Amino acid sequence: MRALFITLLFSLLTGCALNPVTGHADFVMMSESQELALGRQADEQVKKQYQVYPSKALQDYVNGVGQKLAQKSHRPTLQYHFIVLDSTEINAFALPGGYVYITRGIMAYLNSEAELAAVLGHEIGHVTSRHGVRQQSAAQATNIGLTIASIFVPQINTMGGQNLSNLVGGALLSGYGRDHELEADRLGADYLARSEYDPQAIIKVIGVLKNQELQDAVLAKQEGREPRRYHGLFASHPDNDTRLQQAVGEAGKQTVSHPYEGHEEYLLATEGMIFNDNSEQGVLRNNAFYQATLGIGLQFPADWQVHNLPKSLLAISPKGEAKLQMNLDEKPLGTPEEYAKRSADSATIEALEVNGLKAAIATKNNSIQGVIYLNEQAYVIQGDAKTEAEFTPYRAAVIATIKSFHRLAGDETKLAKPLVLHMLRAQEGDTFAKLAAHSVLGKSAASYLRLINAHYPDGEPKTGELIKVVE
Repeated sequence: MRALFITLLFSLLTGCALNPVTGHADFVMMSESQELALGRQADEQVKKQYQVYPSKALQDYVNGVGQKLAQKSHRPTLQYHFIVLDSTEINAFALPGGYVYITRGIMAYLNSEAELAAVLGHEIGHVTSRHGVRQQSAAQATNIGLTIASIFVPQINTMGGQNLSNLVGGALLSGYGRDHELEADRLGADYLARSEYDPQAIIKVIGVLKNQELQDAVLAKQEGREPRRYHGLFASHPDNDTRLQQAVGEAGKQTVSHPYEGHEEYLLATEGMIFNDNSEQGVLRNNAFYQATLGIGLQFPADWQVHNLPKSLLAISPKGEAKLQMNLDEKPLGTPEEYAKRSADSATIEALEVNGLKAAIATKNNSIQGVIYLNEQAYVIQGDAKTEAEFTPYRAAVIATIKSFHRLAGDETKLAKPLVLHMLRAQEGDTFAKLAAHSVLGKSAASYLRLINAHYPDGEPKTGELIKVVE
């Protein structure tokens, strides 16, 4: 037992290495070769969870910007990998050993090469500071410490001990949140300055993402879900975050006489990039939904907010009183009428055909449910509100949506292609409301156009400015 204690304690005391950024000793329990191996293994897992975005031109562009920054970092000899993921998530992250990922979801909201460099530089900062390695080492230390403690306090292995383990582990790791993000922002700003970009691009990017978060919070409240956040560490706007300003301000002391922005270069590089859902998830165009794989389409009310969620379609009425949701049941039992009777208790059931498909509609005081069969699968479209009074004004719209369900035919399959970013020059008199009137984005078009063009919440395009639209 004494030998085991000494061995475990030695593991704790000897796990130190020089931090490449500070030059000071950090507590780590992983060599650089182990870090590289961990990164390679984790990279394989990431690519099982996410698809790599298929555009070689975009991958090469992002990799070029990333490599430029990496060569100016504190670990320039690492072999870095910069990868664009085919995901709508607003995210970028880094793995130990130089693996840096950015989603097309976040890239849609950036507006210059400097902003792209700010995101990549931040993630490079996590790599150079070995934040992932230090987190892993802290977790390992927790386990070793608990092993030592359990030798002398057997009760630590009880359920209460497991709760203590979680508590201790959480306490050790909780300090790696904001402090590490601020350090990564400071380092990212430093790498921007060394690479002739404006260090303040870090502040600008976080401001853009904060605006996206604020807008998404409104949508999330309507949808009854948690808002999507990028890191989610800044409760206030970054312009008012003193610690962030100080962190980035240190890099700003470096002289960058003519910082490169690359606004148009970035926009042209992202021309044609998929926006929001790809074709596998189905596509929304002017509140019409098209899904080529399933071969279906339907039209939601023009003034409703429609959201393509991972497992359902959700639409919210203009004032939020009523909602419409479509789900797929791959193995329905019985006829559409029997299905509706089981799922809508005490409802009035009507059997009918919807555009040549067997269907049933179940009607109650504050809800209407449509069940439509296609290819031995059931599409269930449910419209409801809390009260009959709230639901009554929307009955006709709900029924119209149910009866719009149909098989895709002819040229409609072209509409199931994903939405993409397209660049155009703003003409005199152009406004986002004017552009939104012809947009495929539906009711939220003006807000989306302002967000992706860094004019949120009420800015307008300038004549001659290259801006993004969605087609």
